[in-house]
Amino acid sequence: MMSYSLSAACCWIILAAILAAVPSKDNHWRRAYFLMALGALILIWVYMQDGVYWGLAFTLAVLSVFRWPLRYFAAWIVRQVTRRAE
Repeated sequence: MMSYSLSAACCWIILAAILAAVPSKDNHWRRAYFLMALGALILIWVYMQDGVYWGLAFTLAVLSVFRWPLRYFAAWIVRQVTRRAE
């Protein structure tokens, strides 16, 4: 039987896929912020209830869903570091 935290994680992944399929005027950023907040809580719950291996599996799923926001964040970090190095 699957734990409640893993069930919530699977529901989060399905919700993310549905929200990504619906058109958006702001390029899905409001939905991404909602999913990030909810996903962080579920991620902590999965780590606490199911352990490191399931937590890492869900972490990889979250990273897969947020690949573009992570790229933007990484580019922002690089800009901040290079701006201060000048």
